[in-house]
Amino acid sequence: MEITIINGPNLNLLGKREPSIYGKEDFETYFEGLRTRFAELNLHYYQSNSEGELIDRLHAIGFSHDGILLNAGAYTHTSVALGDAIAAIETPVIEIHISNIHQREAFRHKSMIGRACKGAIVGLGLESYALGVYHFSQNLPTT
Repeated sequence: MEITIINGPNLNLLGKREPSIYGKEDFETYFEGLRTRFAELNLHYYQSNSEGELIDRLHAIGFSHDGILLNAGAYTHTSVALGDAIAAIETPVIEIHISNIHQREAFRHKSMIGRACKGAIVGLGLESYALGVYHFSQNLPTT
């Protein structure tokens, strides 16, 4: 099973950026732990601060992978293009947020990608990713 985690802008700064919101662990360390926990799966990770590169990655894997976990960062709230890219591919995508976006600034309450995603996991810290991986690993229905 091929599952890819895609992180958007500023998520390369996890562990350094606003640790009171995002925690103190960097994503690469967390990801290695995920690989250990889900050793039977082929987990991949990609991060970009560029909207176009995120779209290109969705297009590249969106017809061959079993699942995508997408934390689009701030692009969640602004990018019609990312929503369109998700809608255009066959691989199911789960929207991920480390923080509870509904407890934050009002502009973060609306997702421009959610309409095209199969679901969302919000506000459970880095473990939001593990829950998404678990969902795909169990072949749970995504509709």
